[in-house]
Amino acid sequence: MSHSKHIVLETHTVPKLVVRQRLQDYAVGIFRTLPSRKSAKKAIKNGRVFINGKKGYTGDWITGGEELTLMEAEVSKKPILDLPLQVLFEDDYLAVVAKPAGILVSGNKKFTLENALPFNLKKSTLSDALQRPDPIHRLDYPTTGAVLIGKTAKSVMLLNSLFEKREITKKYMAVTQGMMKDEGTIDAEIDGKVSTSSFQKLESVVSERFEALNLLLLQPHTGRRHQLRKHLAGIGNPILGDTLYYKEGNILKGKGLYLHAYSLEFIHPFSEESIQVTAPLPKKYRKIFPNALR
Repeated sequence: MSHSKHIVLETHTVPKLVVRQRLQDYAVGIFRTLPSRKSAKKAIKNGRVFINGKKGYTGDWITGGEELTLMEAEVSKKPILDLPLQVLFEDDYLAVVAKPAGILVSGNKKFTLENALPFNLKKSTLSDALQRPDPIHRLDYPTTGAVLIGKTAKSVMLLNSLFEKREITKKYMAVTQGMMKDEGTIDAEIDGKVSTSSFQKLESVVSERFEALNLLLLQPHTGRRHQLRKHLAGIGNPILGDTLYYKEGNILKGKGLYLHAYSLEFIHPFSEESIQVTAPLPKKYRKIFPNALR
């Protein structure tokens, strides 16, 4: 699972110092990308070095125990995409938005979820507010649903850390083809790495073409690329509309992929509240399952 790609470059925790030092002196050589005094001073003056999540200044004293963060330099202004998104949760630190199908989360094109964020989210009022909110994780191009967004430098760092420690619970909904048992766990290596997903069948309908269609609640317990799609195809129950992993001669085209990032659960890194956000299912699921979760 790839994480945020253009905000926090490096972090450094200051050990206990015998003698306190000014930031402009201490910062020389501690970050790989700031090897010289000149480069360190320039980065601080450009507002790229943060002390405990707050913007650092050349004359700030460093005594030990501080968390220093180096941010990437502002690149040329990316375009802002005027695309309304459903905002599922938002505060001064973070947000969760619903990604539509057929859009990349980020990348070099104009038509990305990331470029639509400044149009949809309020800028944070905090001192380390980002000019452009930052997606913390990816969803595949055809996948819909909840994407977690960081709005400040410190929150991007902490949310990335929650993802790396697997302290964010992600659940998906999918429609799969073929007969399936009510629940199960799939353990199958992906690219040589241990990978685990669990599923629970919520509803099932008989289908002439696909034998059966199932509405599943899924949870990936590892974060491999295309994990759920590969795992379900691997047990003979590919996700409906998947044009990459499918049964020969049985592809549903033109309706998109029936995979939806349904919910995110985590402890808010600042308020310490338990956050659970769900993204409503797109309408196409209800055509198959009229009573599907709302």
